[in-house]
Amino acid sequence: MSRLSPNFLRRCVWALLLPCAFSASAQQGATGGPEDVEVVDLQTDPAAWSLRNVLAPLTSLFVGGPGYWYSEREVLVDTTPSGGTVELFYVRNSFQKVYERAQSPVQVILPPRIEAYGRDTLRIRASAPGYHQRSLSMKVNAVEDAIAIDLDPLPNRLEAVAHRYFAGRASIVLMTEEATSPRLQKQGGGFTIVLEETALGDGVGTALEGISDGLISDVRAQQLGEDLVIRVELRADAVGADVRSRAGYDAARELHLFAVDLVAQSGGRAVADALAALGRLERDDVTGCALVFDAKLRESLDEGSLSRSLAPRGGFTDRYVRAAMRRFGEIAPEGRVEFVDGSVYRPALPIELDAALSQAAGARGFLALLRSFAEELEGDEHAAEAFHSLVAPELDRATFERFRSEAAAAERSCRR
Repeated sequence: MSRLSPNFLRRCVWALLLPCAFSASAQQGATGGPEDVEVVDLQTDPAAWSLRNVLAPLTSLFVGGPGYWYSEREVLVDTTPSGGTVELFYVRNSFQKVYERAQSPVQVILPPRIEAYGRDTLRIRASAPGYHQRSLSMKVNAVEDAIAIDLDPLPNRLEAVAHRYFAGRASIVLMTEEATSPRLQKQGGGFTIVLEETALGDGVGTALEGISDGLISDVRAQQLGEDLVIRVELRADAVGADVRSRAGYDAARELHLFAVDLVAQSGGRAVADALAALGRLERDDVTGCALVFDAKLRESLDEGSLSRSLAPRGGFTDRYVRAAMRRFGEIAPEGRVEFVDGSVYRPALPIELDAALSQAAGARGFLALLRSFAEELEGDEHAAEAFHSLVAPELDRATFERFRSEAAAAERSCRR
């Protein structure tokens, strides 16, 4: 009878001791990640007993020890940018066994290899607002302990939004980097605008959520996958308003425009009502302490934005701004309107009216006149929205209200 070699005996002893060693190695298996990393457990029913379970103690000798088969596994999943949404699927035989959703970075706990079939798969779907969705998969028994997913930005971006409301009409203008063909879907109580593969720009969501007027009650923007969805709710008495859309281009800022216009059913009286409101304005609306309000508000607003807001651009408010400038010439002292650059125009003359309109943002007292115009036409209920939309349609509501309140406080101080 031949003698057994010492190496063979040592291997047999080691094989017999492996099950005992497993309990200690399993406790030391996966160590928790950083405290700010979410932990998700994807362990599922163990695989059925097979020949692999019998051979595992022996094969462990060649793959790094018992921990390879018996220890829980951890895989760190992160996205760029970090904080993206990660959907995790444990798939076995083409069936989803476990599903979890988390924010990256996330530490994923997988079952020990001895409890997984060779074809078990971890599928990952990652997404983030403003980025393309990306999916990938890996075998549960793979050796990776970290997965980094780089997300590509969407090709288009909503850079700004402008809101106008005056005399029974309203409009929402969306400004994007690239040309787009939004889908306008009417629904009970309002409408939805869908911009495909478009991200929401910084601060635009706040501007959208501040929109409300005599026709619009609420606006919400939501990133659904790779599409930006803007939901507009109308007031009960404005549900029958006529909804129209148009496209344009802002060459100065290289932005593509998509506008949705709303016309109330009673919009036919708007021009007559506006002219009547203008006729009620007096010299006190553009002189004295009203000039303090005017100067303070102009100082707070961005000069370029104010110029774009008041310059003729083909919008439905152009006619009202023009009529307001004409009325300004009628009630201004000696019919002369002074500008911040020192120039003087008489808007009663057609030629000088056009010159005054081309630089309306610099007319001293014009902002105060537009405030009084909005108050006379809209009353207390919607005067603030109308005035805001005339002079700063791209500025969010909260910021404009702060500027207006500061200007009104300066005016009150002047009156005292």
